[in-house]
Amino acid sequence: MANKKIGVFVGSLRKGSFNKKIANYLVSNPPAGLSLEILEIGQLPFYNEDLDQGNPPKEYVDFRKAVSELDAVLFITPEYNRGVTAVLKNAIDVASRPYGKNVWDGKPGGVISSSIGAIGGFGANHHLRQSLVFINVPAMAQPEAYIGNVAANFDEQGKLVNKDCQKFLSSFMAAYKEWIEKFLK
Repeated sequence: MANKKIGVFVGSLRKGSFNKKIANYLVSNPPAGLSLEILEIGQLPFYNEDLDQGNPPKEYVDFRKAVSELDAVLFITPEYNRGVTAVLKNAIDVASRPYGKNVWDGKPGGVISSSIGAIGGFGANHHLRQSLVFINVPAMAQPEAYIGNVAANFDEQGKLVNKDCQKFLSSFMAAYKEWIEKFLK
């Protein structure tokens, strides 16, 4: 398989985001044949259908083009109030609109969630999957990725040092690679 372009979408804007640290680790340690790139989503204006009439914002146009050029997608998100963050949901909405021009359509996906608590963002993970079904992103079901007590996996410099977490992420990404290969023949 030639290198496939994977877009990584981080559902946190926080400077010290553990999700961004996980994303950076994965970008630096991809499985052979995959090229991972974080696509920034914080600059996107909140989706407003009125803005799509005529000349949509440049941020919408550029983001949709970037998503359309991907082979597959990977979402890494915290959980806010048992759900997906507003910034991540907005990115999904921007690239799935206007109606009939969904650039996510058919791109295989994966979901990783994390939290500082024990359940690892379970609510956000499943909330996100509901949206992915509607925009036709077939998301890998197994293995599931819930990283609980996420802060304990990093050192003071933000480096992922927990070997068990590294091993899990490696096995998750190996399964993810197999998953997307089913769609990218």
